[in-house]
Amino acid sequence: MPSLRPSLRAGRGIRLDPLPSPRESGAMASAAKPRRQAKAKGGLAETTRFLLFLFVFTLFLRTFIIAPFMIPSGSMLPRLMIGDYLFVAKWPYGYSRYAMPFGLGRFEGRYLAGEPERGDIVVFRYPGKDEDWVKRLIGLPGDKVQMRAGQLFLNGRPVTRVRIADFRMPRSANSPCRYVGNYRPAPATDGDGDFCPYPRFRETLPNGRSYDVLDQIHGIADDTPVYTVPAGHYFMMGDNRDDSADSRFTLADQGVGFLPRDNLIGRPVVTFFSTDGSAEWLKPWTWFSAMRWERIGRTF
Repeated sequence: MPSLRPSLRAGRGIRLDPLPSPRESGAMASAAKPRRQAKAKGGLAETTRFLLFLFVFTLFLRTFIIAPFMIPSGSMLPRLMIGDYLFVAKWPYGYSRYAMPFGLGRFEGRYLAGEPERGDIVVFRYPGKDEDWVKRLIGLPGDKVQMRAGQLFLNGRPVTRVRIADFRMPRSANSPCRYVGNYRPAPATDGDGDFCPYPRFRETLPNGRSYDVLDQIHGIADDTPVYTVPAGHYFMMGDNRDDSADSRFTLADQGVGFLPRDNLIGRPVVTFFSTDGSAEWLKPWTWFSAMRWERIGRTF
């Protein structure tokens, strides 16, 4: 005789239901097992599909829309500091094989191409090796570019240059005071700590674009011949004029030379992270103290 157990039913008191026999219980367990296995297999398949979709979406985003970029040097001071992390828009200049991640591109030419403007900060593939660099675009195809006593000339006319207050760069683990030539200012300190002073100027291009540059000394690249930018190329310069390998130097001299149009990758849009280099992985609290909060969110 089957045993009985109480069963509650809302509003109807207690009813006695028969319990299943051991044979029936085994059959029920056997029937449930395949369903659990199917559910487990279905969960693994769903996770795999999700991860594959995430990978494809990230690849599409990085290739055609936006990609991260880290500033490794001080050649673009004062606008960009070592340890700044930028989101770089890929669509403004179109797509060449250098826009493809992981070296996937093997085609020539540029598609959906857009033209940069004088004064743009540009991320590009360095012609000399497989590295991404960042500089400011100064000369367009056909332009004549020259430096005379530290003054920039475009098509025979001087670019407006005004002396402004020194740039006071906070000295940190990844940003020491890096001076060139005989420029050796006295150590400086204020209420926020040590900083590195650099002579700063404001340049304004013929199209109205203005930006700050640093000029420490009268260096070897402050007096140059006239460079005529060939078709399909650009003339790039760093804002830290005495500490930048750029189009004033040939590839043989570790510079950029004239940058081919196909080497353009993108234009920075925003700084999404910045660190002074003092963080330690094993000390999580330093991750926050090392952040340059005031630089995060700065647009271009």
